Amino acid sequence: MDLKLSFLIACQIGLKAVRFHEFGGPEKLRFEEAPDPKIKASEILVRVKACALNHLDIWARSGTRKERIPLPHISGCDISGEVVDIGNLVSGHSKGGKVLIAPGISCGICDYCSNGWDSLCDSYKIIGYETQGGYAEYVAVPGMNALPIPDKLSFEQAAAIPLVFLTAWHMLVTRARLVPGEMVLVWAAGSGVGSAAVQVAKLLGAKVIATVGSDGKRDKAEKLGADFVLNHHTQDIPNEIKQVTNGKKANVVFDHIGQATWEKSMKSMAPAGRLVNCGVTSGGKAEIDIRYIFVKQFSLMGSFMGGRGELLKVLSFFEDAKLKPVVDSIFPLMEAAKAQEKMEKSEHFGKIVLKV
Repeated sequence: MDLKLSFLIACQIGLKAVRFHEFGGPEKLRFEEAPDPKIKASEILVRVKACALNHLDIWARSGTRKERIPLPHISGCDISGEVVDIGNLVSGHSKGGKVLIAPGISCGICDYCSNGWDSLCDSYKIIGYETQGGYAEYVAVPGMNALPIPDKLSFEQAAAIPLVFLTAWHMLVTRARLVPGEMVLVWAAGSGVGSAAVQVAKLLGAKVIATVGSDGKRDKAEKLGADFVLNHHTQDIPNEIKQVTNGKKANVVFDHIGQATWEKSMKSMAPAGRLVNCGVTSGGKAEIDIRYIFVKQFSLMGSFMGGRGELLKVLSFFEDAKLKPVVDSIFPLMEAAKAQEKMEKSEHFGKIVLKV
């Protein structure tokens, strides 16, 4: 069956998607029929093959910043699939093309977008968070967001790349300006963004101290390239880092946890260290002893997503396997609730992917 015919049949029987109609727990997710997405002139229609989970999906479903979430809502910003239809203002794509989707939508013409800082654009939105996403058979996305899938990668592997590797690259390269030989502390290396950060740091020639939440994840972190692996539940991380670095500590701290790790991060940094943060999965409130900042001359940096140009650069490293997607497990679309429960329990290493 060709793509056009499969799309026409889908339109006749209705689009299958996982949606929630109100905020709450995973029980709010429903596998049901939803309206067919309609593309604008600047958009393409993608037949979704795979969609990876992110904590954004949990926050959306839970109602964090609920004013941004359109209801009923289809989550999912890490999407891969095939091009089915193309708006008349879109160029560079053909029907049947295999693509992954850059998760951020911006205007493309403001000063921030023009200088590669797409995520600072006033109109910036994340697909599957502030728009309808990839927990569905089809999704409409801007044509400029569709990028070719690197050769030899499956749809599931491709879906495991965009958000986490873009975020890790923006944090370590653009914000922290990591250089070869520096020591990097990566919190929660078993998460999607943590597993990406370990690889990006090693690609840049750094030494990596990774933390994991269970000893069962230790070997996996080592296989990704971590030089030292610590258990953040059972070990005193600042003291352990002092030991493994002979008192020098970490030049860069890669944090996406927030409240639970903040003070430990401060105690783990070398003088002139840089802490870069992209998330607060443990909470957003933290106290700072300002003496840490000025005496040690620390730099504290925020980081949010990244630019399309950065994602294009990242994808080039998948062509020759210098970076590799980390897929923990694959669930059928109708089991999205089970997949989200697994993520909330931190039972994964890498990315959890929905197969559509």
